[in-house]
Amino acid sequence: MTFAFSSSSAATVAVASATVTSSARVPTLLGFVSFRLTANKKHLPPLRSHGGGLRAVSELVQDKESVAAASTSFNDAKETSNKTPSELNHSRTFLDARTEQDLISGIRKEQEAGTLPPNVASGMEELYWNYKNAVLSSGASRADETVISNMSLAFDRMLLGVEHPYTFNPYHKAIREPFDYFHFVHTYIRPLIDFKNSYVGNASIFSELEDKIRQGHNIVLISNHQSEADPAVISLLLEARCPYIGENIKCVAGDRVITDPLCKPFSMGRNLICVYSKNHMNDDPELVDMKRKANTRSLKEMATLLRSGSQLIWIAPSGGRDRPNPSTGEWFPAPFDPSSVDNMRRLVEHSGTPGHIYPMSLLCYDIMPPPPKVEKEIGERRLVGFHGTGLSVAPEISFSDVTEHCNNPNEAKEAYSQALYKSVNEQYQTLNYAIKQGRGIEASTSTVSLSQPWNESLSV
Repeated sequence: MTFAFSSSSAATVAVASATVTSSARVPTLLGFVSFRLTANKKHLPPLRSHGGGLRAVSELVQDKESVAAASTSFNDAKETSNKTPSELNHSRTFLDARTEQDLISGIRKEQEAGTLPPNVASGMEELYWNYKNAVLSSGASRADETVISNMSLAFDRMLLGVEHPYTFNPYHKAIREPFDYFHFVHTYIRPLIDFKNSYVGNASIFSELEDKIRQGHNIVLISNHQSEADPAVISLLLEARCPYIGENIKCVAGDRVITDPLCKPFSMGRNLICVYSKNHMNDDPELVDMKRKANTRSLKEMATLLRSGSQLIWIAPSGGRDRPNPSTGEWFPAPFDPSSVDNMRRLVEHSGTPGHIYPMSLLCYDIMPPPPKVEKEIGERRLVGFHGTGLSVAPEISFSDVTEHCNNPNEAKEAYSQALYKSVNEQYQTLNYAIKQGRGIEASTSTVSLSQPWNESLSV
């Protein structure tokens, strides 16, 4: 999404963020891993639909009482709202849920009690049905238990966010303890990915840029943006080969994903540089000055991070999520804003640390498709699906090489933006052939080598 730092300087960025019968009952041992996992746990291969339900359940086999234990830690530490949310006197309505009926009645109970606003309550109930249908369509074993377990904790985090609203700082570090929001997001999104029909393009380049980060270099990934699930999709598709990327990537997040009650818990599990979207800068004229000042603070945070080195920043210089062609229904990466690309390039070059810009492409809109058009109001409908996804990266693109024959700065700025966009679009087409047209690995080209790293890790 696009944000403005001042009247003369703008950059475009994106994040992203991010069902069963009423008689289905979940064993009391099912819960979520609420505290930091060991390194070995993080390297487990992703869940796949064929016989993968046991994996989904095994990740949850820690008693939900761990959430209650987190309450004590939060209270003892006397955390404030801009650090971690207080769980003191937090309702156990959803933690105690064991069936679909418990969850739905819990939503209505909290609404009647005045805890949940009507629009939030209706959004939660709609999300439940959509998530249920998506997970059950995967065919995974024990999918019904996965739905109840995942939605009970998701609803608990949403309720906590309404009871004790969390405030994001300009630079937000993923909350990993005492409650692990990063793992919570992955556990929720994992059952929505059809790994049998998902692919990574040029996995070796992801390994290359990971090595550069460890050497102290800065990496910027310029890509398209498809859904609120984008950051989790990146992490999950890379966790078998490059888990460091998923845990350390910093996403520049628009105000939508840090203010919407249904989205905030998922955003709390990511490293974010928080901004106000240029697309929504003038929604309320009285807030324009405040938003610009806030974005200036975020710019300074980003510059500070880059000066320290070893940073991995993901931006989408398109102004927001991709949308389908209204006439054909075909999806494609939205065009980049040249000024946004140039602002990011200059930040990297002026950091005093070696920096590299790579074009990256994402295909995952079916997981959580955005509204057909940009909406002004907070609280969009959350559609959810079980589908194949794709992620690809191409070699670094050098500004000096691309602009060698340009006659002026504006021409150079446009040429560099177009070079990055062309690469993103070409990678997207390869992913589309592999996933949407069913060509799989055979869709690989001379510039995009497709693979499934999660299968490779199993064969070792």
